[in-house]
Amino acid sequence: MGFGVLGVFLGLLLEVSTHGPHAVPRTSWRHQLDLMEFSEPDVFNYSTLLLSENRDALYVGAREAVFELSKKNVTVKNNKVLWTVAENPMMMCTLKGKSKERDCLNYIQVLQVLDNERLYVCGTHAFQPQCDYLDFSLVGRPEDGRGKCSFDPSQSFTTVMVGELYSGTAYNFLGSEPIISRYSPSQSLLRTEYSTSWLNPSFVFADVIREGTNRGDGEDDKIYYFFTEVSVEYEFFGKLLIPRVARVCKGDFGGQRTLQKKWTSFLKAKLVCSMPELNFVFNVVHDVFILKGANLRDTVIYGVFTSQGNVGLSAVCAYNMTAVEEVFSKGKYMQKATVEQSHTKWVRYNGITPSPRPGAQCINNLMRQQNISSSLHLPDKTLQFVKDHPLLEDPVLPIGNRPRLITKDVNYTQIVVERVRALDKNIYDVIFTGTKGVLHKSLVFEGEVHIVEEIQLLKNPESIKNLLLSSQTRSLYAGSDSGVVQSPTAFCGRYLSCVDCVLARDPHCAWDPRAAACINISGRALKDYKSVKVKPGSSAELPCLAPSNLAQVVWKSNGSMLTEASRFHLLGESGLLIYSVAPEDQGHYECWSLEWAPAAGKNFSRLLASYVLTLDLPPRSPPQQGHVTTPALGSQDTSSTRATELNGKTDRTPLTSALGPLSFTATVQLTSPPQTDLALTLPPGSTNKFQPKQHLPPTSKASRPESRDPAAEYLQHSSNTALLILFLLFFVLFLAALAYNCYMQYLPGPCLRLRAALLGSRKSTHQPEYRACEAGLMEASATDKINLTEQPRQNGSQATQNVRALRDTGYETEPECSNGQIPSQSFGDDSSSQEKPFDVDCESQPIQFAD
Repeated sequence: MGFGVLGVFLGLLLEVSTHGPHAVPRTSWRHQLDLMEFSEPDVFNYSTLLLSENRDALYVGAREAVFELSKKNVTVKNNKVLWTVAENPMMMCTLKGKSKERDCLNYIQVLQVLDNERLYVCGTHAFQPQCDYLDFSLVGRPEDGRGKCSFDPSQSFTTVMVGELYSGTAYNFLGSEPIISRYSPSQSLLRTEYSTSWLNPSFVFADVIREGTNRGDGEDDKIYYFFTEVSVEYEFFGKLLIPRVARVCKGDFGGQRTLQKKWTSFLKAKLVCSMPELNFVFNVVHDVFILKGANLRDTVIYGVFTSQGNVGLSAVCAYNMTAVEEVFSKGKYMQKATVEQSHTKWVRYNGITPSPRPGAQCINNLMRQQNISSSLHLPDKTLQFVKDHPLLEDPVLPIGNRPRLITKDVNYTQIVVERVRALDKNIYDVIFTGTKGVLHKSLVFEGEVHIVEEIQLLKNPESIKNLLLSSQTRSLYAGSDSGVVQSPTAFCGRYLSCVDCVLARDPHCAWDPRAAACINISGRALKDYKSVKVKPGSSAELPCLAPSNLAQVVWKSNGSMLTEASRFHLLGESGLLIYSVAPEDQGHYECWSLEWAPAAGKNFSRLLASYVLTLDLPPRSPPQQGHVTTPALGSQDTSSTRATELNGKTDRTPLTSALGPLSFTATVQLTSPPQTDLALTLPPGSTNKFQPKQHLPPTSKASRPESRDPAAEYLQHSSNTALLILFLLFFVLFLAALAYNCYMQYLPGPCLRLRAALLGSRKSTHQPEYRACEAGLMEASATDKINLTEQPRQNGSQATQNVRALRDTGYETEPECSNGQIPSQSFGDDSSSQEKPFDVDCESQPIQFAD
């Protein structure tokens, strides 16, 4: 049994390692990106982040401190409050065996916006969780934090504020009672049943899905929880982990008699993320992000997964919210079944389901017509069924029945997703995944995954514990033990040529020939943004004249409203003046006119002017002759002269998109600045320009442009040595076990004949217990007979014993049937993941796309 399991594991490991995915980032940016960072001495664990777009603030919960940072520049600290532990609670914590320097402190774990003025904050508080209200001074009305915040800072938890606080955490000191609860000042605590069949999780994420006003059934909003727990439905020789999604209704008040103060709408289902062609399952979920659309049909759930065995693979799976709803509303239930009077097994429930269907829907119009206007009115039969059947058998399958992205030698821990409209007018989901100090930016294009960039966010290879995305500032915020880092969502400006800009295939980027730069379009027609370049430390003036004396002029910087108190900005009647321009002042500036119309009873807005502010840095050394061919081009006729002409002809060439099929370019008709619709139109007169000429693998060492930033290079991620050492280790252990079993006579005849040949001449007699088995072998092999003829003649009794020694088979074993063998299958054609070479002509055609 042990060798069978070992063989299966080795076979699977070699199969996945040999035929697994080889997703390599096209570009790697090292830490010389001058990212904005925040940290303070003697403050650690910056793991709780809360982004408030309305307040233009990023709130950070750390160990015994809460910070309010500027969301445009996290190096700017607006407020700070300390929340330490008093001497008495700390002494009680140490008496329970916890470390005074590490465990018995206050780790801020919950930060939620309560109203326009206050935050709700909770901390571990020396293993005695407490919560309080914060307006950047603690109100001083501490509340019991049990069920809202974990006791142990290392325990998993999740919270979401939907008018009331919904939490998933441990309810006791030992962490052995996990609950999903709702806290409300006006109502008692509503929680899950205390039962391992209800819940035994490691929480990762929770969020609300609002039904909206368009639904005609009047159903309530739902809160979804995501976690990993030990399986109860599969029998295995170890604890098998299963990723789950659970759901409760926002308007749940518990039952009248059954399930009092307990959820009546709690159900959970299995999330599937696997490689079907290799029968390989990713069964541990680490983080989830819900990309919300205009309706339920457009909402997609993204999650990052690894395997329980942790063989060095990470996967990103995506699920339609409609598929999740389908499982909860129509899936089969499971129930406990007692086997052999002691063992409990979970099997499918085939009986009659009560009506209304337990946990399938929140209170809706149909139930209200049946005089069921609240969970308190549900019949006891339905409530008892929910209590006994919290698990659904039907799984939630991913989109396409396979992962969107699989990477090797990387363990993703965090994920956020942004939906971007590119210059080709198509919508793309851009996936940001975080691992140890590194961020990957990926997108799915024409069924294939393309990792655009690899960005080193943290100086040290520590885990990214939280990742937030702001569409207004076009920034990512990463929290770790050592601090907070702010990074832009795109590094378009670092692509120094049209070729690089196009081949990056970043939907955020496009080449602007007038500015001779790769710029961030961010879904807006860049034709209307005027480029302004200034030297570092100098001032920049951005003109803007209001067309009406009744209009109010409002400025926005990277999507955020500017005020007169903004740093280095002077708002005047004629425009915007920026003193001493610094790198963080770069970006998009928009001048808007707001005018009140009394007849209509509302304000009308109008975009008056827009600018792209960049720093005028010293010119780089010119590229050397013959070094402009990129690996993806593979063309011999691309020279530095052509690159110069490409960047020089700016008057007649419109924007070139960095996304689109490399074999297709499209001319874009750029119109006047739109007020709300940021999409561009594609005329029918599209022309074919880029044609593939040669296949080169992504790791081809072709020459690169000398103009490329030296900080941009690939981070080497190769585990070939580790895999070889692991294989050799298992092989040595296998040989040692084989030799031992052969020596102990546990293996079949061939091995024992070899053993007898080696040891037979040394042993003249055998132990009595083996003589009964010697008659099982009736004849010797030809080799054995030759060996016998070469032995000196002996008396009859002694010769008989020697023949039997050669024929000793030991114990009978099972025949070798190749059990545990896994057929070798290729994960995919390697050629499909290789980048194709193309000749890119960015001068003769207006708009060009590249894959």
